[in-house]
Amino acid sequence: MKSLLSNYVMPDTVAPLQLIVRFSRALLQDKMDDALRLLQTFLSTVPYTDNIKDSEGHYLQMLYVIFSLFGMYVDVEVRTPVGRLDMVMRTTTTLYVVELKLNQSAEAAMHQIDLKQYPERFRLTGLPIVKVGINFDSERHTLRDWTIEATQ
Repeated sequence: MKSLLSNYVMPDTVAPLQLIVRFSRALLQDKMDDALRLLQTFLSTVPYTDNIKDSEGHYLQMLYVIFSLFGMYVDVEVRTPVGRLDMVMRTTTTLYVVELKLNQSAEAAMHQIDLKQYPERFRLTGLPIVKVGINFDSERHTLRDWTIEATQ
């Protein structure tokens, strides 16, 4: 079967569409590492502007928009008994607890998830819970590193 897409999309938009499809597939297949690699590449193409305030909240808001556009359930600044988790994202099969850091390390983000025991707040969902620590680099304006760990 021949696709009609090529009749409606200019040649210079095909590569971004392929990235969107790959990103969406990675999320739907619970391949978070692949999704974050694609996100890192994509964010490296976003032009720098002088009026962007580099803050953890800026990047959190950006992740909320991106993941929401792909139809994922996303909530930010989620209250738990011992603090606020930066982001919770749910696919049909997995719940992700995500902590962000800016110019620190993914390990620092993961340490906070463990220290505050954020996954405990979501144990009754019945879904497998995956912890994701992400560190943004304010100089490069993209993800510097991340760590992903399934909970028991």
